Amino acid sequence: MEYDVGIVGMGSYVPDRILTNYDLEKMVDTSDEWIVSRTGIKERRICQKDQATSDLAVVAARRALANAGLTPQDIDLIIVATISPDMLFPSTSCLVQAALAAGHAAAFDLSAGCSGFVYGLVTGAQFVQTGLYNRVLVIGADALSRLTDWEDRRTCILFGDGAAAAIVSRVPTGYGLRASFLRADGSGQSSLCMPAGGSRRPASLETVQNREHFIKMEGPEVFKFAVKVMQEATQEVLEKSQLTLADIKLFVPHQANIRIIEASLNRMGVEAERVFLNVGKYGNTSAASVGIALDEALQAGRIAEGDYILLVGFGAGLTWGSLLLKWYGRN
Repeated sequence: MEYDVGIVGMGSYVPDRILTNYDLEKMVDTSDEWIVSRTGIKERRICQKDQATSDLAVVAARRALANAGLTPQDIDLIIVATISPDMLFPSTSCLVQAALAAGHAAAFDLSAGCSGFVYGLVTGAQFVQTGLYNRVLVIGADALSRLTDWEDRRTCILFGDGAAAAIVSRVPTGYGLRASFLRADGSGQSSLCMPAGGSRRPASLETVQNREHFIKMEGPEVFKFAVKVMQEATQEVLEKSQLTLADIKLFVPHQANIRIIEASLNRMGVEAERVFLNVGKYGNTSAASVGIALDEALQAGRIAEGDYILLVGFGAGLTWGSLLLKWYGRN
């Protein structure tokens, strides 16, 4: 029997704690008006003190399993895309596997920054397409509040915490993943990074005092990169699938900054009503961003069976990628 590969279940989760722009006004020299005008962000969700990335991932995973009508024992592989693992090792995916009691599943992590969910979906699909596995649980999860310098007003306004999960499995021929595009440019590594904490600069008194265990970002460089690659990634999957912009029902971009999204899509002539946005509520949730937006679009009834959906991510690495889906199944 012929088949293709697609998403058969979705779930997402954000912490209950809300940090508004007005809260940030009390922490650093900024204002609600300044943040909204430059980023579109009004508030973001922040982990409780006892929550880590794996905790967010587990809730999203359980919701995706319920949406697909599956149990943890039905999963053959767990992929967690994250840049804020609970610890360097073991992998966050192994912690998720244990928490879910998904005893039959292999597990590994994937680090692609804010492109993580797209990278994870493309990676997971390969295991199903080759016939090695039947069902892959792909999770994008990050707790960037743990890596954020709350004294740096350039970055602390941007990030939030969250997780999204998708079950990747067989779908009828003609549905699911129609085209994908993944790229990286390691020469831009310093534009968005956390300098210390790895084998290059292990934790020391010096690295802690220099605040090198927090996110560092060159905002203008990342902005220019993101606007350029969003357009490139979109054009690449359209060419591969022999579709046009007019065929796309909904664009689901990485929710980093409203100005990046608007600049990119305006260049391509994409109408605002065909773009799903939630950056105002959650800020940049990194690897979770695209997945949370996709799940919320489904819950809002913005996606129906047969619709073409285009996912676009970009982030640290530098990495970027896109995925074109023809939607199938429950929403």
